[in-house]
Amino acid sequence: MGRSAKAASRLVARASLAQRNEALVAIGDALADQRAVILEANAADVASGQEAGLDAALLDRLALTPQRLDALADGLAQVAALPDPIGEIRDSKTMPSGIDVGTMRVPLGVIAIIYESRPNVTVDAASLCLKSGNAVILRGGSEAIHSNTALGEVLAMGLSRAGLPAAAAQVVPMVDREAVGTLLTLAESIDLVVPRGGKGLIERVSVESRIPVLKHLDGICHVYIDNDADPAKALPIVINAKTHRFGTCNTMETLLVAEGQAHLLPDMVAALQVKGVEVRGCPLSRAAAPAITVDAQDADWSTEYLAPILSVRVVADVEEAMAHIAQYGSDHTESIVTENPDTAARFLREVDSSSVMHNASTRFADGFEYGLGAEIGISTDKLHARGPVGLEGLTSRKYIVRGDGHIRQ
Repeated sequence: MGRSAKAASRLVARASLAQRNEALVAIGDALADQRAVILEANAADVASGQEAGLDAALLDRLALTPQRLDALADGLAQVAALPDPIGEIRDSKTMPSGIDVGTMRVPLGVIAIIYESRPNVTVDAASLCLKSGNAVILRGGSEAIHSNTALGEVLAMGLSRAGLPAAAAQVVPMVDREAVGTLLTLAESIDLVVPRGGKGLIERVSVESRIPVLKHLDGICHVYIDNDADPAKALPIVINAKTHRFGTCNTMETLLVAEGQAHLLPDMVAALQVKGVEVRGCPLSRAAAPAITVDAQDADWSTEYLAPILSVRVVADVEEAMAHIAQYGSDHTESIVTENPDTAARFLREVDSSSVMHNASTRFADGFEYGLGAEIGISTDKLHARGPVGLEGLTSRKYIVRGDGHIRQ
């Protein structure tokens, strides 16, 4: 699979934008043609999941419905409509020697996606890789093997209809855990690994991979309410950052409140509790808001709950807030609420996370919200991409040099 993907990647990389878009549209058509087959395969996976005792949330993530298949087709059309991320020459400039130097975005080559539960990732991830001129190897979880196999056949149909090799998007056809270990050794064939799933999966991939990995382990996101915050902005930002969705990596897990704003906590806590959030607080926050009945332990500050639980800490000022984030954060997303431009500028400059915000909910840390059109995932690493990773994050660059008989003196 690795060798055939490597060969296919060269054909996809040189395919025209029109041909790559044609493949995405053809995959959408094949989704419609094979709807009954896909739903039957998915029903088998859901039934197996029920027998295995998967909880309701996992079963929901596993399930494909006609509406979700429609959404996949819409996503393919949206990716096809995005600008071409490869081939454009940027930042061209003429040097004193007379040569012209610029950079061109180029595909990475072969990308391996290792993921759990959601079979929609099979199509979503493949569409982004193909649009950016890459081949992809997709290894889904064992609980979705029938669904992913059916979707892999759909990918092959669409690619063939567009005149591209089916090996440009392959689904690993086995559920053996050793397959992942083998995949992670194929450095001669695979250029990047993207794990999407729980912390255990991402840790395993990070430890075992001989290939560069694009990942984030935790989403321990913070909102800091500064002494100069506008209360009218602070309350809705806090509520949205925590309760818009509980199980996402850009959901706030810790609320930091400056001492001068501790009087806002009773209303904030009441609004959070109405939404079903269990609030755990430090002694100062519990004193300010007696409705907080659970003591925050040291472990809470470094926990990604992915649940209706929030830890709250009162801090002296922005200095202490940034120190807390540096100690306990996961370099994902942090936000400051303040009307002081100097404090905001300092927070934005000094907090070393992949997304840092001013007067905005952490829930905006998303490729679509950033105008990327779609994302393959979020990276908290610094190389080669950081934050929400869209099409450009699936490319590299090469230098383009033009001369006219120039020689170096």
